[in-house]
Amino acid sequence: MASRPTPGDSRPVTTSPSPRSPRRPAWAGRNHSLLTAAAVVTGLGSQGALVAAAFAVLETGGDGGDVGLVAMARTLPLVLFLLIGGAVADRLPRHRVMVAANALNCLSQAVFAALVLTGDPRLWQMMLLAALGGTGQAFFGPAAEGMLMSSVEGEQAGRAFAVFRMAMQGAALGGAALGGAMVAAIGPGWVLAADAAAFAVAGVLRAFLDVGHIPPRVPGGGMLADLRDGWREFSGRPWLWAVVVQFSIANAVVAAADAVYGPLVARDHLGGAGPWGLALGAFGAGTVAGAVLMTRWKPRRLLFAGTLCVFPLALPSAALAVPVPIGALYVVMFVAGATVEVFGVSWMTALHQEIPEDKLSRVSAYDWFGSVALVPLATAAAGPAEEAFGRTAALWGCAGLVVLVTAAALCVPEVRDLRRRTTHVTRGGAGGKESADAESPVGGLG
Repeated sequence: MASRPTPGDSRPVTTSPSPRSPRRPAWAGRNHSLLTAAAVVTGLGSQGALVAAAFAVLETGGDGGDVGLVAMARTLPLVLFLLIGGAVADRLPRHRVMVAANALNCLSQAVFAALVLTGDPRLWQMMLLAALGGTGQAFFGPAAEGMLMSSVEGEQAGRAFAVFRMAMQGAALGGAALGGAMVAAIGPGWVLAADAAAFAVAGVLRAFLDVGHIPPRVPGGGMLADLRDGWREFSGRPWLWAVVVQFSIANAVVAAADAVYGPLVARDHLGGAGPWGLALGAFGAGTVAGAVLMTRWKPRRLLFAGTLCVFPLALPSAALAVPVPIGALYVVMFVAGATVEVFGVSWMTALHQEIPEDKLSRVSAYDWFGSVALVPLATAAAGPAEEAFGRTAALWGCAGLVVLVTAAALCVPEVRDLRRRTTHVTRGGAGGKESADAESPVGGLG
């Protein structure tokens, strides 16, 4: 999905005063290192847990519709609480919000694991625990986005984001492959337990983040005023809302394919949880390769290059529709992961250079909200769609929608014209005057 940003009405230089080890690059301060380490830990646990949750439902006798309901239960609270989470993260110390969210995720996954390991979990229990996890993510996401963006600075921001994402995606690669293998070998309960432990470790790491470099929030209106302010910042940038609308549809259909149809195709044609975990791992390997590329490549037209690289995201759904042999699916997943990661780093860089720091979490929340708003509906509708049209037709529909909405996003001039800047932006909010040196002019902003 879309990745997010930084900066403030009057844009401050966001640098961390924490001392840096001489072994670290200039842009990799203490916060960046802690955030990266915590992301690696949770990536190892969470990717495997996604596989485990799906097969936990199937092993209790559930079908594709039940898998979709659990996936919907995880994403629905994410949609409902994201905007509140963004406003809270711009008011409270972001690292405290992150630690509290990690604690909730740890608790919910631990109970889920206990139910799977000790008995016969009911569908409503799995849905409730998935919903608690989604609630934690709703508060964690905007806070984490703002914390990451304020941990890097200047020209090297794109490289810092690429390194962070490379580490995170590498962990996802290992977590998906290991999780699939563990589900096949010892069952899904232990994978869920490992995810709970990972959240506990990550929460401890994030408790040591330094927020001293973030200016204190100036007292203002209430939460509704904060949300309106964030909406003005979001809606005043056509490139921002156009891409979020694009991903609201693309993420929904990809989630349906990965969370519902993928495990079913794997069970019926590809050999079960192990091969499907490796396929998700191949996607993760592709994202690592894409992140490595982005440590070197700095496309001037950030979103034009990034959006072109979203088209291959349609390939996995098409491959599952055929379905292709498992070896070919691995290749397709790798290519899709590599290309979408080019978009991910480009998106984070664009947000970092354009969005004010004091509004970062709120804008990030609108970004997340738009990007996941349709996911609960898509995952819940995946089972009925399979019954109505057949699994093959549903998967081809997923692929076609990704292509359609990506082409539509490229029709927005601001998406094609947004250029990489070499210095910070100074402005008075969305639509305000801008002043910066750039590699080439920015077209159509505000």
